Amino acid sequence: MTDAPETILVRSRRIACDGSGDGVPAALGHPRVWLEIDESGMVECGYCDRRYVLAGGPADNGKTKKNG
Repeated sequence: MTDAPETILVRSRRIACDGSGDGVPAALGHPRVWLEIDESGMVECGYCDRRYVLAGGPADNGKTKKNG
């Protein structure tokens, strides 16, 4: 069984992901990509599978790790 992707609650529809965080320095991540959250209320990074959920959006179930 595979682990669920890391999920981060964000307040903006447009976010940047470089794979860093949770002990991973930016130098060991991936190229920075800009992602746009659509009407589903979430978006996943194509490099690291990190999931970004818009706070208060349709995908926000109240159990998501808050960002910053």
